[in-house]
Amino acid sequence: MSEAEAFPDYLDVDYTDGEGETPEDYPSIEDKIEKAIEVTKRGLEQYENPAVMWTGGKDSTLTLYFIKEVAERYDLEVPPAVFIDHYQHFDEIMDFVEHWADEWDLDVIWARNEDVGAYVDENGLEPGDDIPVSELSEHNQHHVREILEYEEDTFPFLLDTYVGNHLLKTVALNDTLEEHDIDGVISGVRWDEQEARADETFFSPRHDPDIYPPHDRIQPILQFEESAVWDAFWYFAVPDTVENYPEDGYVPTSDTDLPEGVTQEDVPVSPKYFAGFRSLGSEVSTDKSAEEPAWLQDMENTTERAGRAQDKEDLMERLRDLGYM
Repeated sequence: MSEAEAFPDYLDVDYTDGEGETPEDYPSIEDKIEKAIEVTKRGLEQYENPAVMWTGGKDSTLTLYFIKEVAERYDLEVPPAVFIDHYQHFDEIMDFVEHWADEWDLDVIWARNEDVGAYVDENGLEPGDDIPVSELSEHNQHHVREILEYEEDTFPFLLDTYVGNHLLKTVALNDTLEEHDIDGVISGVRWDEQEARADETFFSPRHDPDIYPPHDRIQPILQFEESAVWDAFWYFAVPDTVENYPEDGYVPTSDTDLPEGVTQEDVPVSPKYFAGFRSLGSEVSTDKSAEEPAWLQDMENTTERAGRAQDKEDLMERLRDLGYM
């Protein structure tokens, strides 16, 4: 019996669903949404303790929209949202998440590597300052020395590095999955976003107990391209969510170009996207891509994650092997 077959016997999911497919297999926005609803519904029905990964970014917020819609339509529970607080977020991201968690009555689990966070706080560190490995807990030292095989005495307090990303995001996530006994992680990864994610399936097993608490990834929006994500927002999610928004949708050209009676704060789209960011990472290593809002930029001829630190992007495959999203 394979690991996938052995993972909780109460599950009935197809781990090959989506294998060999691309966004082109879902040509219309309606096709993409129909598949997202199907995967979301199965995920909410099959897993006993699911949770949705929420970053405040467009992909995870769209995934959360589908979860809310499916839960309401089929009388299912909205699972808790796991937000990884890596201590280097834009203030606007934190404000956005707290605001919409309240608006949507969400149970948010704040996943933090509190050992690293406490050292940073106690010593007044800024991003880029060094952290001695010897000052970390035994748990974190094990990850640094035995899993990452990192040999230096210190590492920089930076998210977009191998050690920093692993400790601040992956360890924080895996510890949270274990603490809350989460068996299904609903995430907003997409096939077209990165090469490391191009071979993902809609139900993706993560069952090796030596790497992470065994669980599955449920991935309802793999089939969405970046442009389709924005179409889904402006023609479906926002009209369904925002009072006074035109039912047939409206695409704003700025944070002031919104329908009468609607402000930017009323819209479940991060202000960073209005400001020209296309991908949201850490405050110290992510820049805006252009001056116009993300959905008006040249998505065909430019890279979505061009504003991200490249060293972290180059490490994506290794980071994902350790449990990164």
